[in-house]
Amino acid sequence: MRFLYLPLILLCSLARMGAAQVAPTTTDGTTAPAPPPLGVVDDTPKKKSIFAPSDKPSFIPVPIAFYQQETGFAAGVAILPIWRFGTDTTVRKSNARLLAWYSQEKQTTVQLTHTIFTPGEKFYFSGELSYYDLVFNYYGIGNNTRKSDEVQIQYPLFVFDEKALANVAPNLFVGLRYRLTNLGDVKLQDAEDYSPINPPVVYDQLGEAANVRGLGEQRNGIISSGVGPAILYDGRDNVLATYRGNFVDAHMLFNGSALGSDYKFTRYQVDARHFNPLFGSNNTIFAAQFMGQYHSGDVPFRELGGMGATLGGSLYNNAYLMRGIYENRFRDRQFTTVQAEIRQKLFWRFDVVGFLGAGQVGYKISDYTFDGTKLAGGLGARFRFNRRDRLNIRLDYGVGSGGNSGIIFAVGEAF
Repeated sequence: MRFLYLPLILLCSLARMGAAQVAPTTTDGTTAPAPPPLGVVDDTPKKKSIFAPSDKPSFIPVPIAFYQQETGFAAGVAILPIWRFGTDTTVRKSNARLLAWYSQEKQTTVQLTHTIFTPGEKFYFSGELSYYDLVFNYYGIGNNTRKSDEVQIQYPLFVFDEKALANVAPNLFVGLRYRLTNLGDVKLQDAEDYSPINPPVVYDQLGEAANVRGLGEQRNGIISSGVGPAILYDGRDNVLATYRGNFVDAHMLFNGSALGSDYKFTRYQVDARHFNPLFGSNNTIFAAQFMGQYHSGDVPFRELGGMGATLGGSLYNNAYLMRGIYENRFRDRQFTTVQAEIRQKLFWRFDVVGFLGAGQVGYKISDYTFDGTKLAGGLGARFRFNRRDRLNIRLDYGVGSGGNSGIIFAVGEAF
């Protein structure tokens, strides 16, 4: 499982930054002039702001530093703007996340994700523009892959994903989604440790000679490009840390040669979430999520449904699924998971979370079995460094099926 370690001192510095008083500013971000002397009328024309006085965007850089086996030491920065268009406070706030880091082992992540509500919530935009060049543990395809087959592979990946939706009823949006993934050469790490005559089984399956279940010829890179209809119901009171409301996102993506895709396949995906306060206050929140991703056609390995905590991109609406299982530890054409958690306020800016998830992958849904269900769960801590907008920094520790456990340190709730 991939995770980020930030120095604990960062939490204190962020708290001080959030509480600090700043000089009044103009709409262009410059320091406002001092008020006129008593008895003098200031007739300077006032420039109208497009933001409510308390909702001007802030761009606070957050340093990133961590270590993990695949990357070695790494460092970078995250910028987390939150804003509301217009002065209507019934319009939910938009947000973005720009994350960039570089590691000792010359691995790179540059990720921009966003969720935007336009004035009056007439339109909704959500998506990702990212570049990754990372090492992953890879176990092959299926619900019963073996840990003994683990290999490390590295590949560059470019992702462009965008939903453009229009409001047709309160909290209901319809429109289109387009997703492009450009996968570069898939290289085997420490290849000198393996015999060229007898390469690792799961890596060999991605080669032209093996072509297992149509997965051949993928070592030299592939392009997936798909477009299709999307519908969204978003009744959450806050998209960063929801207290109450429901969220349902459903879409279809048709990938084919007409769009430049090397493989022809169709994706059907449903993401449904429910949030509800318990015991009559916002101190205890119940949160639940169902995620189903289903495919038909010739699906490349990188686009299969994957069980295990993700990199937090747009594919799963920035959700982290099955925390406690390594990213994409189990993957196949059909993927279903449910997760739930209790979020409990403790004191000051600190909260605690308990979470549990269950899921399964298979070539066909009929391949699902009760015994094949994978489980994951754990505990987490939250620090609210931006109380006005409910933006949390979280630390989760999870354990799961497949001999996995791990820590995730990230910004924002898991879903």
